[in-house]
Amino acid sequence: MTIERKIREHLHEEAQTMECPPAISKRIEQSYSHYLQRKRSEITMKKRLIGGIVAAAILIPTAAFAAPVVIEMLTRAPMTSEQVKLDEAGKATLEKLYRAIPETKSFEIINASYLGDPNDSTKKVQLSIVLQEKGGTGKKITLHTNGITDEIQDLTQENWEPKEKALITLSDQEIQAKVDQLIDKLYGNIKDYEVAMEQMDNQDQKTFILNYTKKGSEGGGYQVFVQGNTISLSPVDFEPSNNKVEGFFSLNGKPDYSADSILNDEKLLALLKMSATELKEELAKGKTVVEIAGSKNVSRQQVIDVIGRTMAEGQLQDGKNKVTISDELLKQMIKSSEPKIIPIIEHKTETEWK
Repeated sequence: MTIERKIREHLHEEAQTMECPPAISKRIEQSYSHYLQRKRSEITMKKRLIGGIVAAAILIPTAAFAAPVVIEMLTRAPMTSEQVKLDEAGKATLEKLYRAIPETKSFEIINASYLGDPNDSTKKVQLSIVLQEKGGTGKKITLHTNGITDEIQDLTQENWEPKEKALITLSDQEIQAKVDQLIDKLYGNIKDYEVAMEQMDNQDQKTFILNYTKKGSEGGGYQVFVQGNTISLSPVDFEPSNNKVEGFFSLNGKPDYSADSILNDEKLLALLKMSATELKEELAKGKTVVEIAGSKNVSRQQVIDVIGRTMAEGQLQDGKNKVTISDELLKQMIKSSEPKIIPIIEHKTETEWK
């Protein structure tokens, strides 16, 4: 081993054991982000530890520190069905699904991919798996799993009802029963939750949103969107924050918390040039977010893009690392989030049941 390599490895080891003042860590993160922006048009950036940069700074007597921040340029890479079955997160996801819905054991994995460093397949931030009933025209399930915690972040169930009697044509009680059953199979203890069900104003497609919260608790629960012949289910945290406005919409004279996680978005509020309280006041007048945006010369697509970006970035955080998403991937993730965003931004408060 060359002396240069020995020195480099020693510096990296030392850097990992040292603490970085928050202010300096932030400055390094910003500087590196600017560097990524300049280089993005030239090459595809790969995962790099800022600790490597900081290690060199140890040579400077007045700046001996290590920054723990990790910045990643994520891309989506395909996976074969065999790779999914051998992957730790993949195996855990399939086991949960098979236990909850045994008939899916006979389904085929028709598509799979992961988000992460394309040069290191062991570092997956999110795993996506699509399974379909054999024959290619029947029941389908799409799952998105956190590659670090193995938590199922989102599940979409399609075509579980016959085409001649699609899910959305059932009564409200029947729809809720179907959703109750799905949650109980996947997570159990559905009796511990209470549900608020509302039909959203959506000009493109009839849409219901169901919010499940644990009885006597303001904590976590489930948010479900029902459209066409599809159920989209996500675990969510409804715990209120002192820094956020609650109940942008109301239902039956009471606050409706279904939109809070989406509309309490600093980037959205900056785009609209208004506070969360001001947005709530405008919504109370019967306007939609799209209408409010239009009055400020902000397009519907701009609203979708800014909310979609926040949702994508939030979904890919693991509590330790900050990620940078490639532009192409970001567009894909925003597009996939539209079915959840559009009903909210086109909704008017106090929707009447139909």
